Amino acid sequence: MNERLRWIRNNLKAQNIQGMIISNPTNIKYLTNIEAEGILLLTLKENIYITDDRYISYVKKILTIDDEIIVTNVRDIGLIDYENYFMFCENVGFEENYVTYAKYKEFMHKYKINNLVETEGIIEKQRQIKDEEEIKNIRKACEITDDCFKYILGYIKKGMTEKQVAEEIERFFKEKGASGTSFETIVASGANSSVPHATPTDKKIESGDIVTIDMGCKYNGYCSDMTRTIFIDFVQDYMKKIYSLVLDNQMVALSKMAEGESIKTISKIVECNFKMHDFELVHALRTWSWS
Repeated sequence: MNERLRWIRNNLKAQNIQGMIISNPTNIKYLTNIEAEGILLLTLKENIYITDDRYISYVKKILTIDDEIIVTNVRDIGLIDYENYFMFCENVGFEENYVTYAKYKEFMHKYKINNLVETEGIIEKQRQIKDEEEIKNIRKACEITDDCFKYILGYIKKGMTEKQVAEEIERFFKEKGASGTSFETIVASGANSSVPHATPTDKKIESGDIVTIDMGCKYNGYCSDMTRTIFIDFVQDYMKKIYSLVLDNQMVALSKMAEGESIKTISKIVECNFKMHDFELVHALRTWSWS
């Protein structure tokens, strides 16, 4: 059987959970490599993927014998009586951080479940541990993003709009094999660069502008994320001081990053240093667990 499916079955069994409904597309992709609309039902006996006519042939091509997943059309569920699929399950798990209350009630009614229980992010926790193939995909996403930044440095010019630059970034990503962006690309110039999550506008980039670029691409389902600040033509004197203040605090924060350290404490150190120089920390420090 698919190693990831075997892993989740064993962990469900250890928690006295005999089945699970998986509806988060990211979790389905992780477990089966399927990227299609549908839902995955697991029990300790068998696995079933329910989709519709648009994806049946695609899903069957993606799956291997080792996956041991039955594929069925949503229209045929009544014929095979899958509403009784969890009949012999005392507890059925669901993704409590993804499923709405309305969907929760629908699951209870549709599959005639007696006890639908939380799984405490069981799949998400496992996704935090990357295997070699996942690391390879992340590295490729980062490589494309690095190449994009080098390209954009030679592309960006005065008179271009923020939207033009953002569109060129996204075009480059796709040209180099990315499936899309990790998030909405941010290109913010001049006063707009003070907004952490700015949306690209028709504002034209001017001489002396600070330009913040926040971008990332998706490769085989894995994401990159890069934020860079560049200056057009020259750096204004007052900005040199602010830039140095941010850079110095970044170095301090990085020097304190270690296993067991409190991110909250490190963030407080940076926040206090900013206040000592009459500035406010607008965007908190973050650590990421890519999944």
